Amino acid sequence: MSRVVVAIPSYRRPQGLERLLRALAALTTGAELRILVADNDMVRNDGLATVARMRSPPYRWPLEAISVAERGIAQVRNALLTHALDNYDTDYLAMLDDDEWPDTDWLEHFLAVAQTTGADALHGAVLPDFEVKPGCWAGTCRGLSPWRGNTGPVPMIHSTSNVLIRRDVLAPLVRPYFDSRFALSGGEDKDFFTRLAIAGAKFAWADDAIVHAHVPASRSNPRWALQRAFRIGNSDMRVLIKHDSGILSRAREGTKIAGALILSLAAAPLLAPVASRRMAPLCKFARAAGKLAAICGARYDEYAVTHGR
Repeated sequence: MSRVVVAIPSYRRPQGLERLLRALAALTTGAELRILVADNDMVRNDGLATVARMRSPPYRWPLEAISVAERGIAQVRNALLTHALDNYDTDYLAMLDDDEWPDTDWLEHFLAVAQTTGADALHGAVLPDFEVKPGCWAGTCRGLSPWRGNTGPVPMIHSTSNVLIRRDVLAPLVRPYFDSRFALSGGEDKDFFTRLAIAGAKFAWADDAIVHAHVPASRSNPRWALQRAFRIGNSDMRVLIKHDSGILSRAREGTKIAGALILSLAAAPLLAPVASRRMAPLCKFARAAGKLAAICGARYDEYAVTHGR
């Protein structure tokens, strides 16, 4: 029987956290589970209150909540991993966000792919659930389109939004696991998996390990899609600079950025009449602009604003 800790960072989304905890209680699994929530809000303590409420009547799995005083997604993820590894005898750590919820067979699919591939870290599918459904333009935008892949080994994974990680693979990493410099900008997960890759970890995709992600109305618009593309480019480049600061590497990346900016500008008017494609070159331009901003030393703190409840 596999032992799994499900680690959940939470910040001012009590409704989302409750929905997630109810979904975890309904899982169909033979695994031995523990649920750990880290509340990153010392003012309202919504996460702590939600966990306390969910414990009565008794929750299906052992359920614990901790409080993390220092604001930032990197800090709260560090607290989750440190607490879980120091206090629980577990085989795997799963990480879900407090605006997500899994299908009932989510964990069994994850564990099956982990067994067949021998992967150290796995990512599952993320399907958006819209409060206000956007137009067909959203299908080409990261964060609004379904995030799927082919089940099996992959060279890299980039996000902690729906992951399963073997405990043993974390041993070579020096703590803290997540870089606090990415606290409000995002990109701490890409940096984390880059460190795992450097340490020799193997990765896989588990497409049947499905979670659904609530997308509030404040995100279902082209403005947010462009901001997200800019942020991804910005944080990705900061990770690249951190791990490969050589002149040749930067020159190659600069050439790619210039090409992306020029080609996306040329494609934008050509694709504008096609509703399903008009956002693709704009997002590509925004992502390249985010990378250029990072090279110039600018950082975009997307997570300074919380969306959803």
